[in-house]
Formats: sequence, C-alpha cells, structure tokens
Amino acid sequence: MGQWRGYPDGVRTTSDRQAILDADGLAAALIERDPTGRARRDDVRVVRAPGRVNLIGEHTDYNEGFVLPAAIDLEIRIAYLAAGDGRVELTRLDDNERDSFALTEERPRGGTWLDYVAGTAWALREAGLEPQGLRGVIASNLPANAGLSSSAAIELASAWAMLGDAARDVAPLDLARICQRAENAYVGVQSGLMDQFAEACGTAGAALELDCRSLDWRTVPLPDALELVVCHTGSARRLDGSAYNERRAQCDAAVAVLRHVDSSIRSLRDATLEQIAAAGDALDPVLRRRATHIVTENVRVAETVAALEADDRAALGRLFAAGHASLRDDFEISSPELDAMVEIAVSVHGVVAARMTGGGFGGCTVNLVEAGGADTLRTAVLAGYPARTGLRPMVLPVKAAPGAGQLA
Repeated sequence: MGQWRGYPDGVRTTSDRQAILDADGLAAALIERDPTGRARRDDVRVVRAPGRVNLIGEHTDYNEGFVLPAAIDLEIRIAYLAAGDGRVELTRLDDNERDSFALTEERPRGGTWLDYVAGTAWALREAGLEPQGLRGVIASNLPANAGLSSSAAIELASAWAMLGDAARDVAPLDLARICQRAENAYVGVQSGLMDQFAEACGTAGAALELDCRSLDWRTVPLPDALELVVCHTGSARRLDGSAYNERRAQCDAAVAVLRHVDSSIRSLRDATLEQIAAAGDALDPVLRRRATHIVTENVRVAETVAALEADDRAALGRLFAAGHASLRDDFEISSPELDAMVEIAVSVHGVVAARMTGGGFGGCTVNLVEAGGADTLRTAVLAGYPARTGLRPMVLPVKAAPGAGQLA
C-alpha cells in the first residue's frame, strides 16, 4: 500500500513543522496550481486532521478491549475549493504528485495514498452522505510510516473536505466509524477503531480512554508536569496490511479455542489468564502468546489511567515497560530499533516512561518526560542511537490536540 510520505527530510524544528501547514501558504499553493481559484479566494477552505499517539492499549481495539490514545499536534491539512463536476483532485505538496477520481464511478484500489481518499468517499456514500467534488492541495508534518496514523488522518481530513459544512452535522464518533469502514472494506486493512476515534474526538491536554465494545469513552487529563515526546526510530513502520491482518486472524483463532473453555468468550476482551492456562495444548504457543498480550494489555490500560490520575510516575514507568516487553515477546511486533530507542530513553534522567507505539516493526516510541526534559532526551538519543543502529532519529515533543475539523 502506498503510504503518505509527507514529512520532508531535514524538517526537524517545531517552527519548520508548523510552516508546512500555514493556512495562507496552503491557500496560495492551491491558487497557484488552479488559477481559476483566484476569483474565488474567499471560498478556499482549510481542514485539518491530527495524527495520534497511543499511550497504551496496542492491538486491543479490534479485540473489543480498551485503548488510551491522544490526538497530537502533528497533522494533515487540505486546502480546497468545492467543484461541481463530481471529481476529487488533490495535489500533494511534498512531491507535487496530482491524482483524482470521479465520485460517480467505482474506482478500484490502486495501491496508492489516494485509496484512503477514494475509500472515504465510498464509505460516506455507503453511510447515506453526499461527498462533493473539490480541487485541493494536501500537506502533512507527520513523519512517514511512523505508526502515528497518517492514514486515518488522510481519511478524516478528506471526509471533512468532501462533506464541506455538512461535516459539522456528523457526530465525531460516527465520522470515525465511517473512516474505519473505508480502511477495512476499501483499503483492506482490518484495523480497529482506535486511530480514527482518537483523531476525530481528540481533546487538547488529554488522552482518551475508549471501550472498543460499548464505544463509551472519556477524557483522561495528562499531568501538567509531564510532556509527551515521540521518538522516531528512522526505521519505517513495516507492519503492512498482511502482517496486521495476520495478527488479527491469530487473535480470532485464539478466541475459537478459548470458547471450548468458556462459551461466553466473544473476544479476547472476555478472556482471562486462567482460561488461557486451562486451554492447555489446544492453544498453540503462538496463539497463547498473542492472547496473553491482549489480556494483560487491557489490564494495563486501566492501571495506566489510574496512574495518570494519581500522577504515580513509578507506576507509569512499570506499566510502559511491561507493555513494551509484551509487544516484543508475546505479540512479536517490536524491532531492534524500537528496543534500542526504549533502552536509551529509560536511561535518561527525567524520562518517566517509554515504550513502542503504533502497529509495530519500526516507527516510533512514546515517552512521558518530566517538564523541561525533552532536550535532555534529545541529546541522549542523538548521541547514542545512531551508533547502535546506523539510523537517523527524530525527537518530537508533541501536545495532545483537538480532533479533526475546519480551520477558522
């Protein structure tokens, strides 16, 4: 699947990252590429959708479990003009690639980034909504293939653009579910709801605790004295659709075995470690490890929420460490690069907690750092990580941000 590159090499400072998304600059870039827009300058609209970082609760969403993500202030923006011809045409500002599709035609998947936009248009129509044609430019300061869910950000930003003002009439959680359907049924990745949920419902200064069965959720304020820092390993996330779908199939297979132990088990959300043990040899070692991760990760989500509310930093450190070990050993989606980044981070004074985040096999770690400690972490990572891996990392302080929408 073609991925959104979106984050030019060498763009590493906060001011540079924000410059990529300047609304006036995006509008000017649109008019430059579509001169007919000069007469419609006041009709240009800019929409945004954030990336997300998951504090804990990895791969639990499609197992009807619990997750604790936060939308972050790295995002995708689209500047657009509505068009009455029923076509959606977008130009990527990172490489000037232009692509388009007709809303009235059945567009087959092309294996490119435009699949996320076309899939969203399809899912909007399936939900009884009417996407509009448009001409637009799309820009991002999300790192590429980093496990920060740029794919869901493309879906949500394009949904806001194609719906126009009508997007305000769709509840954020409903829009998240529509975009999830685009990713599942059109793009073909059997992901859970977490990414689209976090990016649609994000709240400044808070993480979001979601019950992926009932869809009940609440905000969990992040302690003022802690910063969120994302460390990009420089290794692209390599958990592609087939590997992701394989993990999901393994979880489903474990449920099928565990139902012989207790017929009430609908998903791994319902299972216990005692039931996993009771399954004995019927549960092969791989399925046992997958199930163990999901069962213990759901517990860690609840305990992490309690630790954040109590500002219990020792507990946060233990829970993140246990979550990373489980993803490495039981779910087997970490990598030497992610392990190295976590090992460096936890050795730094002021780093409270560190673990891999996202789908796995590369990408980023998430770190909770005492306020003012991001520079110390950056110094340690830049000094130690390249020597261990030969890769160029990025250390990105981020803030919990609002969900997708239209800029004023």
